Amino acid sequence: MNDPSPFRLGDVRCVGDRAPHNAFCDLAGWRDAMWLAFREGEAHVSPDGAVRILSSRAGREWGDAARIVMEGEDLRDPKLSVTPGGRLMLLAAAVIREDGEVRRLRNLVWLSADGRIWDGPHEVAERGIWLWRVTWCRGKAYGIGYACNVPQGEARFVRLYVASDGVHYETLVERLVEGGYPNEHAMAVMPDGRLFCLLRCDDERNTGLLGAAAPPYTAWEWRPLGRRVGGPQMQVLPDGRIAAGVRLYDGGVRTALCGIDPDRSELTEWLALPSGGDTSYPGMLWRDGGLWFAWYSSHEGACRVYVTHLVPAD
Repeated sequence: MNDPSPFRLGDVRCVGDRAPHNAFCDLAGWRDAMWLAFREGEAHVSPDGAVRILSSRAGREWGDAARIVMEGEDLRDPKLSVTPGGRLMLLAAAVIREDGEVRRLRNLVWLSADGRIWDGPHEVAERGIWLWRVTWCRGKAYGIGYACNVPQGEARFVRLYVASDGVHYETLVERLVEGGYPNEHAMAVMPDGRLFCLLRCDDERNTGLLGAAAPPYTAWEWRPLGRRVGGPQMQVLPDGRIAAGVRLYDGGVRTALCGIDPDRSELTEWLALPSGGDTSYPGMLWRDGGLWFAWYSSHEGACRVYVTHLVPAD
């Protein structure tokens, strides 16, 4: 389903093109600036993945803040958040592969007081279970990890973790969703404390799932969205609507801004970003009266990172 977009596309700026492959973005607002993290590497999957962090006050010029490398490990899918103590937090997976298979996966956290000098890495959660991102709610970090390299014949699953400091995680729900291939996720925190979760599922159903839970977040209800999605991110807008950035597959692969109706478990495409091929994994941030949106795409050749400011259409 497509409805008229409540946003219009602003100027599109390429801010990441120094590596052969630039991808997997996230945005955070912190200390009167925007902070953007993404992976640089030789390819979509390569052993040399590093995390580049940029910052900008107005979105026109983006300057280098840090570049983090782990010798011999592929740093993947960096995520930024702000701790209740006011520090910028970076979460990323460090992966070692052999013959194309994941042989070791560690979840790593770094913390910074200025965005340039980083304390870490701190290994968190469990090895082999990919803690995809964390969302802060009521002073705690909630995140879902998905099991990698599940033995043949055993069901894949996702697990819900919680931490008060972003470093020391406990399991809150052992098997949040089981069966098929549940994996990447994003969460939205509502004013009443409810959590909504957009969960990517790659299996014969070919549909994302929308989950909902009230505190203490141990009982979840899951419904199919009826559309396949990848690389999800979510943002609650000032008017209470839920926006989602995802990769869509129907009618051609693209990165899109969508709206989510949690009552109907419905995903509506609002706006397709300039994109195609290897694309998605957006960062989203409400700021300056609009939605800042960062994503990567290969529609112009090499995979590059782009940023735009989506402003209300009316």
